[in-house]
Amino acid sequence: MKKFGLLLAGGIAAIVLLHNIGPMVGLVISLAIFYFVVKQFLKTDSILMKIGWGILGFVALMASASNVPAILGIAAAYVLYVVYKNWNKPKDIIEESDDPFVNFEKQWSQLNKY
Repeated sequence: MKKFGLLLAGGIAAIVLLHNIGPMVGLVISLAIFYFVVKQFLKTDSILMKIGWGILGFVALMASASNVPAILGIAAAYVLYVVYKNWNKPKDIIEESDDPFVNFEKQWSQLNKY
């Protein structure tokens, strides 16, 4: 049943990730442009150029803000990563517990082995 749940979560996450590839690419491009604009803004001494870089930076920032659905794609990629890590995770046979009956059963099975 656990494998089915992982398969279902992974399938849904894969569909969401594929659906949001476009906004993710747009977000990466707009953030790269914004980074370049900020670097140029900090280098410039001219007030007129600072105004121009500021306007261009604002446009790049708004383009980044319009790609907010890319956050869903990033979350879906993380869910796929977690599903991948948990797919072949071994089950613990006997977990340590404070319950005396569980510990008794564990010790009894160890005594009967010999």
